[in-house]
Amino acid sequence: MLFKYVAFDQAGKENQGSVEAVSMDVAIASLQRRGLVVSSINPAETSKGIFDIKIKLWSSVKNKDIVVFSRQVATLFAAQVSALRAFKLMATESTNAELRTILSEVGDDLQAGSPMSKAMEKHPDAFSTFYVSMVRAGEESGKLEEAFNFLADYLERNYELTGKAKNALIYPAFVTGTFLIVMLLMMTLVVPRVGSILEEAGQELPVYTKIVLAISNFLLDYWIFLILIAGAGVYFLYRFSKTEAGKLSIADFEISIPYVGNLYRKFYLARIADNLSTMVGAAIPIVRAIEVTADIVGNVMYAQAFRQVAEEVRAGSPLSEAMEKHKIIPGIMVTMVRVGEETGNIGNILRTLARFYNREVSGAVDTLVNLIEPVLIVALALGVAVLLASVLIPIYNISSAI
Repeated sequence: MLFKYVAFDQAGKENQGSVEAVSMDVAIASLQRRGLVVSSINPAETSKGIFDIKIKLWSSVKNKDIVVFSRQVATLFAAQVSALRAFKLMATESTNAELRTILSEVGDDLQAGSPMSKAMEKHPDAFSTFYVSMVRAGEESGKLEEAFNFLADYLERNYELTGKAKNALIYPAFVTGTFLIVMLLMMTLVVPRVGSILEEAGQELPVYTKIVLAISNFLLDYWIFLILIAGAGVYFLYRFSKTEAGKLSIADFEISIPYVGNLYRKFYLARIADNLSTMVGAAIPIVRAIEVTADIVGNVMYAQAFRQVAEEVRAGSPLSEAMEKHKIIPGIMVTMVRVGEETGNIGNILRTLARFYNREVSGAVDTLVNLIEPVLIVALALGVAVLLASVLIPIYNISSAI
């Protein structure tokens, strides 16, 4: 249970913060062990208003913040700075308000005697299962500096790969969105006025002009119903995406889209190989490494496959044999893992796989970007040409007949 407190230190300076404890008496005893005189202490309120929710959404901890934090903490540990001092220092230096609060609370837990991994585990929005597992491995091996360096390197690679994929979609999304807005304005503001002029002229209109005018009239007459239908569709799609069947359907669709699905598959395989190689390199047991990878891979189909792999490995099956049973895992990965098992060098093999798939994703993204631009140009040109032809050709026919 979380308690908010106000206390004074031996110098009379006021301290405010929070402490995790099973009861208020335990919380007070914990604060007194720090040399604090408790002025007031109350259970933290769990209910939040709508404004609190909005603030949390806008001040979320980003991957970039965790990358910077991990690198800085590794540097502080290398300089023989204690964990408590490192977290307190980072809590004051972080530029993200939410991360400052989280690090301050982790520092309070460390001061109360909690292990670092346990304290960080309370904040899943900032520290993933993978992150906490790596920190726990560092604690058990006494190599926290190496663990945070591993994490910083991994998060930098993951951030760079994810960022490249997202940035590749910004330009086409912006162009497509602008085009749709312009077309919608044309169909609802310009085409109806031109259409009334053409109908008054009394000439027979081309079929494509009639189709454009029909679409325009439909948008004007039924726009409210279209908005309601679109809203209902988005709502039910959102609800469906939260069900098990919905998650499976979306995951399957994601990796089945022509060309783009291949990019998604390589992206997830790169993440799987990178996660496994990082965790195996940190001496985390292979079964636990597979389970954590399944939790954070980001695709339900791969997650289910690797959870089954973890169960089979726990039962005594070799990793390559367990992976071979799932068609979603490519043969090259299975073969490479088998080579790693036979040579006793599976960590290096997984790192090689991670580098291979990272290069594949990077190349696929570059190819996709180069392909999207001409396709967009052609598609937009055709759309504009059809709209202009449906309006200008009838006008030209009318002016020629006069």
